[in-house]
Amino acid sequence: MPQTESAIQPQDVSLQQIEEQLAALKSRIDVLDKKATEPKVATIVFSGDLDKVLAAFVIATGAVAMGMEAVMFFTFWGTPVLRDKKKSVGGKDTMGKMFGTMLPKGTSDVKLSKMNMGGMGTAMMKSLMKKKNVATLEQMLEMAEELEVKIFVCEMSMDLMGFKREEMIEYKDLTFCGVAKFLEEANNSRITLFI
Repeated sequence: MPQTESAIQPQDVSLQQIEEQLAALKSRIDVLDKKATEPKVATIVFSGDLDKVLAAFVIATGAVAMGMEAVMFFTFWGTPVLRDKKKSVGGKDTMGKMFGTMLPKGTSDVKLSKMNMGGMGTAMMKSLMKKKNVATLEQMLEMAEELEVKIFVCEMSMDLMGFKREEMIEYKDLTFCGVAKFLEEANNSRITLFI
């Protein structure tokens, strides 16, 4: 059976066409590289409940221990957890004073999300954690700093609640920022969590 002319003749491909195809492939690879995720965990810490904040720190420190990078974005009810119990600042308006009084101040004041029972549940959980050699929230925060977990604090939340930078904890990798900074960090993270 005779072959058709197009099947017999070799395709005419110029060097310029090959270069154009290579350039197109390279640009596709560049786009894929930009979309590729990094071994990073980005966590939004929205809750200020003991069990949830503790879980966020366990995940962040665990990620670093596995060779990943970890970033935490504290916003709304998570923000008071980062207030330093020893610091007091003035110059707050009435709403700022109210939020400052009503919300927990630091890691030691946070309560359980469930079964708090007027503080008894939280005390029982802390006692149980001590018995079982589970790190406290204060210890987890120290460990996170040692492991270089980055903490971002939402400036909008701080402004709404009347918190000032001067009353927040001392932490090596703490940055005051807006949501755009967190989204920049989360954009290429392999894992993103909302706690």
